[in-house]
Amino acid sequence: MAFTLHPRLEKGCFDFGKLDNCRVLLKNNATFPWFIIVPEVDDSITELHKLEAHDFAAVSFVIRQMSAFVDAYFHPDKINIASIGNQVSQLHIHIVARFESDPAWPGVVWASDAKKPYEPEQAARINAAYNGVFDQKD
Repeated sequence: MAFTLHPRLEKGCFDFGKLDNCRVLLKNNATFPWFIIVPEVDDSITELHKLEAHDFAAVSFVIRQMSAFVDAYFHPDKINIASIGNQVSQLHIHIVARFESDPAWPGVVWASDAKKPYEPEQAARINAAYNGVFDQKD
């Protein structure tokens, strides 16, 4: 199976490479530290419960690892995790660091117009920290 990242997910994100069998993206919006995990599975699998049990366990572990990274690096007040897919059907999971001081608090980030692109150095620092934790080679 050849994996192709949905163009909408690819656009506006920094690609941090693979963690196990998932593509890890950082959404280019510094207002909300926001990662998107995309399992590299067949396009026909659009829901978490449709994964084979071993794939579900692997994706769940990646979500756990990324949540721990987000917690340690950003020190948020709360971490939001969701698999919505209303606009992009390709299976993907959002992991968003939330702060009581963020412009959408306590509401949802999906409806927020607050956008601020990362400065290149800022995204590079996050990527370096990620690579340091997950020992990425790509």
